[in-house]
Amino acid sequence: MTAVSFSVPEGACDCHTHAYDETYPLAPTATFKPPHAPMNDYAQVQAALGLTRVVVVQPTGYGFDNRCTLAAVASMGGRARAVAMLPVQVTDSELQALHAAGVRGVRMMMFPGGLLGWDALAPMADKVRPWGWHLNVQFNGCEFVQRLPLLQSLNVPLVIDHTGKFLVPPVGTEDPAFQTLCRLLDTGRVWVKLSAPYETSRQGAPHYDDVGLLARYLATHYPERCLWASNWPHPNQDPVPSNAAMLNLLPNWVARDDDLQRILVDNPAQLYGFEA
Repeated sequence: MTAVSFSVPEGACDCHTHAYDETYPLAPTATFKPPHAPMNDYAQVQAALGLTRVVVVQPTGYGFDNRCTLAAVASMGGRARAVAMLPVQVTDSELQALHAAGVRGVRMMMFPGGLLGWDALAPMADKVRPWGWHLNVQFNGCEFVQRLPLLQSLNVPLVIDHTGKFLVPPVGTEDPAFQTLCRLLDTGRVWVKLSAPYETSRQGAPHYDDVGLLARYLATHYPERCLWASNWPHPNQDPVPSNAAMLNLLPNWVARDDDLQRILVDNPAQLYGFEA
């Protein structure tokens, strides 16, 4: 097995995992049958990687039924937070209960399996703003230019998945779409996950150099806005990548030890509300 190649700081957080448990039924809108990947399996991965904290992101396969995700968070004894999928009609009392259960954001998925469209972002932002939550938005990063006015108008923190998830090759650091992502990071209320390079890389393993170029730029220019995530259990990937190999990419993208501390510990502690 691949081993972790660097000293992982205490309090390091994996900011994007999914929990799948066969005891919970899939939603009719599910686009694939996920693997059985309960949180006790992830706990072994977490220990092997030297990580302390985790964020469980609601899979699209469960739709608005967040029970599996909430059970996963509860099993981690205060070391986990959740990003839920919710209808715009969610009530304040429901939001209060979800906050107490560890939810700190709402997932807005603009790919098949997502249940809300772009027109739901502003109403959802209004719902979650009093709770200090963020919107976790995943879409084709090639759309950043056209989506910029809407994303800038949302008065809540935003989290962008998977290094921007640019779905056409190659996107360089001077590409207008990538530079638009940087404009959003300049606002100081937007974060980006350095994660899942296999989802968009055309060069592939082991180094994913095309996506790595973008990740290195973001980590160099915006270390205070970057997060890291494994995307465990790597749904729809065959072969399944090594979790340690995914983590070992980070020192190739991040030059300074204090920036590793920011990305792995300080930034997620601030965003997700982990105590020191």
